[in-house]
Amino acid sequence: MDLKMDFLTRLAKALSKQFGDNCEIVIHDLNKTSLDNSIVSIENGHVSNRSIGDGPSMVVLDTLTKKPEEIEDQLAYLTEVDGKMIKSSTIYIRDEKGDITGIFGINYDISPMVAFQKEIKNLIGIESPQSEESTHIYHNVNNLLDDLIQRAVDMVGRPVSYMTREDKIKAIKFLNEHGAFLITKSGNKISNYFGISKYTMYSYLDKEVE
Repeated sequence: MDLKMDFLTRLAKALSKQFGDNCEIVIHDLNKTSLDNSIVSIENGHVSNRSIGDGPSMVVLDTLTKKPEEIEDQLAYLTEVDGKMIKSSTIYIRDEKGDITGIFGINYDISPMVAFQKEIKNLIGIESPQSEESTHIYHNVNNLLDDLIQRAVDMVGRPVSYMTREDKIKAIKFLNEHGAFLITKSGNKISNYFGISKYTMYSYLDKEVE
């Protein structure tokens, strides 16, 4: 373990102890050969039901589709897992060249506090504010890929059986832009889902969408 990872691992443990069982700290190594098991350290993994060796989140895949200089830390945003409301922050780990080599994530389960807040507001007759848009934390890459495919279908606006060639090009490009093809063996599942060959699928990435 190098000095940077040793420090981050100790920092993760310290933060989890400081803020208690509802605070999950997770470290992703983006230098691994296979990103299907990008998590190399995690404290209080029960918050998202993940453990060492589990795969990437949507944030990780989005990171790998962008240039390092375009990426900024994401602080205090909402995620969701198994019905829990999670307040998350994503800090990017960089090397001397500025390239992103990992992710240091903080996920705090605020569900008990939100529930208490709602009870108080109900008691004093104040309307609850509309909930903010949230993303999801996935237990494995298969669930993540399934969600990405569904998002692509929703974006096109019609089921696969009714999609035109142009619709499928849009869907494939959407998946590529959101890092779906970074998931191991995702090409087989995606091409089968859209009823096209892998050759056709990859050729769609070079097509212009009208």
